[in-house]
Amino acid sequence: MASIETRKSRGETVYRARVRVTGAPVITKTFPSKTLAKDWARKMELEIKEDVFMPTMQAQRRTLAELIDRYIADKLNHYDTPQETNKKQLNVWRDLIGSYNLAAITPERILWAMNEIEKIKTPGGRTKSAATLNRYLGVLSPALTFGVKELGWIKSNPAFNVSRRPEPNGRVRWLSDEERERLLAEVKKAKSPYLYPVVILGISTGARRGEIMGLKWQDIDLKAGWANLNKTKNKDRRGIPLTGLALEIMRELHKKRRCETWVFPNEDHSGPFDIRSGWEHAKQRAKLENFRFHDLRHTCASYLIMNGASLGEIADVLGHKDPRMSRRYAHISDQHKASVVANMNKKIFG
Repeated sequence: MASIETRKSRGETVYRARVRVTGAPVITKTFPSKTLAKDWARKMELEIKEDVFMPTMQAQRRTLAELIDRYIADKLNHYDTPQETNKKQLNVWRDLIGSYNLAAITPERILWAMNEIEKIKTPGGRTKSAATLNRYLGVLSPALTFGVKELGWIKSNPAFNVSRRPEPNGRVRWLSDEERERLLAEVKKAKSPYLYPVVILGISTGARRGEIMGLKWQDIDLKAGWANLNKTKNKDRRGIPLTGLALEIMRELHKKRRCETWVFPNEDHSGPFDIRSGWEHAKQRAKLENFRFHDLRHTCASYLIMNGASLGEIADVLGHKDPRMSRRYAHISDQHKASVVANMNKKIFG
């Protein structure tokens, strides 16, 4: 219901439009003419009834910090696997632009914050890579979509209009035999009893860090030598074989387990242990350059190829949905074939 009031302001006649719709706050605005007031009132009534104006009101009242808090409480805290990395990245966004109301979270402001995130040094002293920045954007966007679809606080997701950083072609870095020995020697010395087993699992199975740290004892079949990854990056359930040293280590861990739920528990057993600090220190002591935990996955794939595995088998082990992900190892396969042929020729023909 709209009404127009005639008022005097500084000796001039003005017209105040007043719009009230059940379930929505009363809104008013003053105009120099009655026609303008009526036009605005009709427009506002229509928008409110179509539920267009309410998200605008919420976007002005609510901050990004409030949205992030709700998203963590209502969504991330109910995932079956730990979401600590996502929570930490969301809190970086919170620190940078969380105080702004949602109406002020524009693509330009998100881009500014991404540039600030890029400057934050990694534990190894480097700036954030394009892939890492894209992951930061990738964790903010679902939170904003949650604000659109489930809370109705904003009309659209501004992150959709922020371009992802171009990433270089698939990076492949793996451990040489010498590097592997240096790294294993250092992770054995770590204070954490879990770093060495986690690294062994990374090399022997090709599982991602989050997949390994999210393991629960209910996922492990020590008799069959098998671990089930129920929540993977691709949202599929995937199994990984446990053999040799990896299986021996898991059996030993089970005998000495401190927690009935998590394979690698933190101190209060509320979730998995955070290995990042120990990993960075061990990596530095082993003098590994340009190496990340994810490169243990590449190391596993490279070792498999050098021991006769096909690209299809690599895809199956690593859980690749897109064949192009496995094609990045094709050159290693070609090099290995060339080496095998060269050795054969040398042996036969001298």
